[in-house]
Amino acid sequence: MNDIAPQLKQFERFERERKQPAWVFPLRKAGISRFAELGFPTLQNEDWRFTNVAPIARLPFKPAFEESRNGLTAEKVSAFTLAGLDATRLVFVNGHYAPDLSQGGGAGIEPPALGSGAPRGRGSGKGVVVTSLAAALNSMPELVEKYLGRQTGADANAFTALNTAFFQDGAFIHVPKGQALEKPVHLLFISVAHEPGVTVHPRNIIIAEEGARGTVLESYVSTAQAPYFTNAVTELILGEGAAVEHCKFQDESASAFHIASIHAQLGRSCDLISHSLAMGARLSRNNIRTSLAGEGVECVLNGLYLTGGEQLADHHMIVEHAQPHCNSHEYYNGILDGRSKGVFHGRILVRPAAQKTDAKQTNKNLLLSEEATVDTKPQLEIYADDVKCTHGATVGQLNEESIFYLRSRGIGEQTARRMVIHAFAGEIIQRIRHAPTREELDKLVWERLEANPHLMEKA
Repeated sequence: MNDIAPQLKQFERFERERKQPAWVFPLRKAGISRFAELGFPTLQNEDWRFTNVAPIARLPFKPAFEESRNGLTAEKVSAFTLAGLDATRLVFVNGHYAPDLSQGGGAGIEPPALGSGAPRGRGSGKGVVVTSLAAALNSMPELVEKYLGRQTGADANAFTALNTAFFQDGAFIHVPKGQALEKPVHLLFISVAHEPGVTVHPRNIIIAEEGARGTVLESYVSTAQAPYFTNAVTELILGEGAAVEHCKFQDESASAFHIASIHAQLGRSCDLISHSLAMGARLSRNNIRTSLAGEGVECVLNGLYLTGGEQLADHHMIVEHAQPHCNSHEYYNGILDGRSKGVFHGRILVRPAAQKTDAKQTNKNLLLSEEATVDTKPQLEIYADDVKCTHGATVGQLNEESIFYLRSRGIGEQTARRMVIHAFAGEIIQRIRHAPTREELDKLVWERLEANPHLMEKA
């Protein structure tokens, strides 16, 4: 399983052919060296003991170095979830920025073609930059150098290291002090891979400086059914008093593999709410690392996973409280059908200096079949003595008392079941602050539940 020769061989080719600023290559070298040291994680690794990534390791490793559309058109792009929202939209096809499929929306930010100057936001405030990472590396390398890889360097995650070695493109969003994104920025990653093992490594950097505001939507979808692999990393840096809503939506092919890491550095008195909705992929894992590095931080991590068949959805997070008077709340709900599996591992780490911490962690799981399973491990690690920390997890089937209550008021059994399941998902979706996104995702979840008659059958 840990034969990493294909990755090392491809890196030699990539290193020879890729033209980027000189300072990027030591970063890539460190990434491939770290990957070679770690290898693919196994079930003997405590952080991966419920998620077997052997099927990923066995895939032929085919980084998508070249652009390919495979018949993708603007009309097809517009049909994807969230693609109709009024937003600045950057579209990436097999990991490569597609300027002709992207749009600046009404915010006055035009994503440039690769090699052109980075845009400056007119409608969204002075100096706002929304562009592809490849374009930013070409036109403003000094700004990118300040942030690229700064949040992920100490991460003992082989997939993050692999992304650092092979990333080609992604989004670069920079909101200067006191400025705002007038409209959401939507990062739409589309896989059109028709060969097994095609791999993309999106890298996104989102910076909100002191007092900055914005909403960023990040979605992963596909037009293909091949067992391809998406390995994404997003770095979030929030300055003092910044407020950002981040929503990641994963709806990849049922044959695909999806590993993603989010690294967030949160400054004093900032406000971050980050949502994760996992509905696709044969195997998906979201690694979330947040560092509450300043006093008075408000952080909410919110997630929903819907699985069926043989799917596996894994959320693994560490919330580090490093300073006093910070609040963090994690809410993750799962609805599982068929022989699918959910994994939740949440760790709240409270450092000695982090007095007056208020942290809450909740994981709820609704099993709609006898074969569905969940492994859940909420965890507290506290080194301060003046804190309020709670955690809990539940796994069960539909609450028959709730169904009976609704039926006693004249509601039919199937309708009652729908209402209970939808309310369970709604606990998560209702926390999405951007109303159009909330409404569209709520509608999609309802349609997915309605489309599977087994979900509504009597247990």
